Amino acid sequence: MGKRNKRNEQLPVARVEDVEFAADRADADDLEALQRSEEADRRAQQYEGT
Repeated sequence: MGKRNKRNEQLPVARVEDVEFAADRADADDLEALQRSEEADRRAQQYEGT
């Protein structure tokens, strides 16, 4: 097994990941996730006042 490396403990953690969305390959879960994402973006914009 790998050893813990102190250098790795301070690596940044990505919180947002860009993903390509293909509508022709989307299932119901994908469409729901897209809708929830768009709603969250709208709420974030309102919160930021933009």
